[in-house]
Amino acid sequence: QVQLVESGGGSVQAGGSLRLTCAAFGYDVVRYSMAWFRQAPGKEREGVASIDSQGTTRYADSVNGRFTISRDIAKNTLYLQMNSLKPEDTAMYYCAAAPRGYMGRIHFEVVEYKLWGQGTQVTVSS
Repeated sequence: QVQLVESGGGSVQAGGSLRLTCAAFGYDVVRYSMAWFRQAPGKEREGVASIDSQGTTRYADSVNGRFTISRDIAKNTLYLQMNSLKPEDTAMYYCAAAPRGYMGRIHFEVVEYKLWGQGTQVTVSS
């Protein structure tokens, strides 16, 4: 069964760090593009970080320099290292996969991602 399973969320104080993990089953994290999205209550889902089949990474301006997306080929797992967390980073974080290796300008288009995890909650207190 093809699925993505996230873990690693939790509650931290501002300035703290968390590492999110997305284990991919039946899906090759290297062959296709993957991304992390987040959604806060009352807000639209937004792209946070993406990585394509060539290893090119892209970040939302709001997290650039603080978050790092990476993948472990041997474990077929995607990660999101989040440092210097802020209260505005509070949201449900989702791992997503797209059926293409290169995304280009559409790397944060929600509709392009066809496989989603169940989400993991991140709460940052001030």
